[in-house]
Amino acid sequence: MANAQWKKIESGQLASVYLLTGVEQHIFDSTIKRIVKAMPDIEESSIIRYDLDETPVEIVLEEADTLPFLEDRKLIIANNASFLKASDKSKEKVVHNLEYLQSWLSNPSPTAIVVFVAPYEKLDGRLRVTKTILQKAEVIEAARLTGRDLTTWIQQEAGSYGVQISAETSQLLVDWAGDDMLMLSNELLKIALFMGNDGEVTEDIIEKLVPRTPEMDVFRLTDAYLAGKVKEAISIYHDLLRNGEEPIMLTSLLAGQIRLMVHVSSLQRKGYHGQQIAKTLNVHPYRVKLMMENRQLPSMDRLLELLSKLAEIDYKLKSSSGKRERILELFFMEPMRL
Repeated sequence: MANAQWKKIESGQLASVYLLTGVEQHIFDSTIKRIVKAMPDIEESSIIRYDLDETPVEIVLEEADTLPFLEDRKLIIANNASFLKASDKSKEKVVHNLEYLQSWLSNPSPTAIVVFVAPYEKLDGRLRVTKTILQKAEVIEAARLTGRDLTTWIQQEAGSYGVQISAETSQLLVDWAGDDMLMLSNELLKIALFMGNDGEVTEDIIEKLVPRTPEMDVFRLTDAYLAGKVKEAISIYHDLLRNGEEPIMLTSLLAGQIRLMVHVSSLQRKGYHGQQIAKTLNVHPYRVKLMMENRQLPSMDRLLELLSKLAEIDYKLKSSSGKRERILELFFMEPMRL
């Protein structure tokens, strides 16, 4: 997490060069807001943004070396630093002078703060320019948070809005709203405003204010169906229909859930642990964790049979002009055979 770097920024200890890398946009946004706040005299005209997919990096550096007008320092944000990751150079629209960048990093401008944003899960550490910027810049990793790290962050974020939330209630918020940090922050802000920025967030407040994502409802729907809870499955299905979800889309999400169970089960039998499975399948570790903890999962043959049946339902839905909601409902009414 970026907590240590954020504390330095808030205390006024600003670096000349930052590298923001990872996949969580919320951490990028929060870091830049903190840098701007730590520069109280900066004017909007002195916050300059570039897209490195469109602009050569040497233009950014020349701007950094140009003295600011009537201010001590300017802030330059250079987005999409794709030259730090493995890529096909022949397909890049812009040619960057990376030798110039490497030289500049050894002696950056004293009158500018330059923030390079590389919104990628992994950089290419073999590249000279990547090695140099990792050594010279203040690096803030916007890694995807999971498990206890995520619930701890939720508690900290809630505290910044003046409210408190327990670890258990934080997990409920994740179950309902998903694990995207920007989405979670927005939901916490909404909850805090509702509570007058004071008090303890409860399960009732989350259930009243936070809409569940269709993916999370489909997760609950799949679990209910696999557990043989026909009434609960149909109730969730009807709720989704009332919320405007289409049977074709729900069938696709259901098939995706079953397909993920097949892959998780297969890799688990090969001895993979949860984090390895999540990385291999490129899915959130929390989803894998829930599946691995489910002792009622059907056999592999049954899962494949369900996939085949959902493919038939998908075909019927796309070729039927009648009441399509009933087609998927009949699927949930069939007895579950493990």
